[in-house]
Amino acid sequence: ITAQLAAVEALRHGEKYMKKMVSEYDKRRHLIYDGLQKAGLKCFEPKGAFYIFPDITSTGLTSEEFAEKILMQEHVALVPGNAFGDCGEGFVRCSYATSVEQISEALARIEHFVSHL
Repeated sequence: ITAQLAAVEALRHGEKYMKKMVSEYDKRRHLIYDGLQKAGLKCFEPKGAFYIFPDITSTGLTSEEFAEKILMQEHVALVPGNAFGDCGEGFVRCSYATSVEQISEALARIEHFVSHL
């Protein structure tokens, strides 16, 4: 019953909180998209997810090599695109379901990594 009461409360009063979170995720989406572009990684701007899938083929690394090397060298965790099937090779998946500060730090590390390849 507690979950039902919470759902009723959310339906009655939750719209302002929902709009705030949509605005926050929109800010994060723009931040990561722009930062990846600046780092030289082309990608489509996501419209309805918490993830972005940049193209890393310009680095000459496979998606697994890229994900492993950036984890070891820059301590940034990304998912290799081939984890999503053969068509994902040449991409990595980045989540932006975290704070603006963490996204900014990860982008700085990604840019550093890519610039030193």
